Amino acid sequence: MASRVIPVDPFDLVIFGGTGDLAKRKILPALYRRFCAGQMPGDAKIIGAARSEHDAEEYRAFAHDAIQEFSDPQACSEAGLTAFLNRLDYVTIDARGEDGWAELADKLTERRVRAFYFSVGPGLFGDLAERIHSHGMVTDDTRIVVEKPFGHDLPTARELNKTLAAHFDEGQIYRIDHYLGKETVQNLMAVRFGNMLFEPLWNSQYVDHIQITVAETVGVGGRGEYYDKSGAMRDMVQNHLMQLLCLIAMEPPAKFDPDAVRDEKLKVIRALGEVLPHHIVRGQYEADPEGPQAHGSYRDAVGNPRSRTESYIALKTHIDNWRWAGTPFYLRTGKRLKARSSVINVMFKDTPHSIFGDEAGRHANVLSIRLQPNEGITLQVTIKEPGPGGMRLIDVPLDMTFSETLAPEDADFPDAYERLIMDVIRGNQTLFMRGDEVEAAWAWTDPIIAGWEARNDVPKPYDSGSAGPRDAELLIQRDKREWRGITP
Repeated sequence: MASRVIPVDPFDLVIFGGTGDLAKRKILPALYRRFCAGQMPGDAKIIGAARSEHDAEEYRAFAHDAIQEFSDPQACSEAGLTAFLNRLDYVTIDARGEDGWAELADKLTERRVRAFYFSVGPGLFGDLAERIHSHGMVTDDTRIVVEKPFGHDLPTARELNKTLAAHFDEGQIYRIDHYLGKETVQNLMAVRFGNMLFEPLWNSQYVDHIQITVAETVGVGGRGEYYDKSGAMRDMVQNHLMQLLCLIAMEPPAKFDPDAVRDEKLKVIRALGEVLPHHIVRGQYEADPEGPQAHGSYRDAVGNPRSRTESYIALKTHIDNWRWAGTPFYLRTGKRLKARSSVINVMFKDTPHSIFGDEAGRHANVLSIRLQPNEGITLQVTIKEPGPGGMRLIDVPLDMTFSETLAPEDADFPDAYERLIMDVIRGNQTLFMRGDEVEAAWAWTDPIIAGWEARNDVPKPYDSGSAGPRDAELLIQRDKREWRGITP
């Protein structure tokens, strides 16, 4: 079964920070792939905007190199690649001044969708919003796309929301979290709300606990200065893991509508319970001078030998509502771990009584939603091991990704940025965060951070290539549970 491609309306897309790393690695390759798939109209216009001095031809060369490095240049014919590059234009612009803005306004087409992608630091969001508005570029079909971090805490998030709201309606603001664009995340909603099988079991009566893991093998890299001011809690938990938690725990919305879905996610965030000090473990990775990819410690990477910022965090929380009362949610994320893996594990309770005796061992059903790599969904079920010799039970995975049924082996599904950018053009905000949702997430996160700062907490060291600090194992073992393994 081939995936359907539904073309979008003609649009102008302006990429502020158009020569930056995100544009190079993600945005331009994503747009190219949508063009090759036939989803982008031939008269769509993509305008790079940055402070560096370039002309249109130089920007097309930049985009050509980005596609060669980060996409499949053969996704289109050579003529198709040329046609895509001809959609590109460029403006040298001063985000905090007046240079370039009149030229940008002249390049926009009347009576079509206008999208402005803020692929820049959050310190420029307000300046860009103000100048887009003051130069008359805002229409009823104008949208802005805002990358994280959306604030550093609740006060800064509120101030940023206020700044954007002064120039744009909430329905025009798209706060992007690329995790929500992943195929498996949306498949999770389909599995939950499109099948009668799971909904009766999706509660504290049948679910023992839920684990959400986002593990990375890389360190902080060139983001040291930013990361040391943020840490894993602000960089990952407050947004990515929070969004995954919401989709797992939310009530069924009345309809698959942007505000209906986001209303239910907001209820989850507001129902999150207090995280106690002994339910948090923070860590920093240590140097690995002899590994296959030798590197220094976290403190070396950020240039701060006394840093108390976490590169790893594990915590236990609860959702205080009828559906999930008493069911713990365990979240963990970290850098320099043993494998790159993002997975949600829904751990169902044991059967109330085993008719097979103690020798059969303990067995339980596990629903695993793997976001990366190798996106897919599996359900661990218990069966009899084949062969003679009595009733021996084993656990086997039931594959629910249906990849072979839905597409041939060489099928190439859109990645997260492809899907999300096209949703912006369509005007569909379902997979984007609303302002009150962001503020509620910070309202839960800030007291946790303030607590460990007041306690003068020091992150626990952990070996690079491990599963994290030993204390994270003890966190879950105190509840007579175990983390699922971190596997690629």
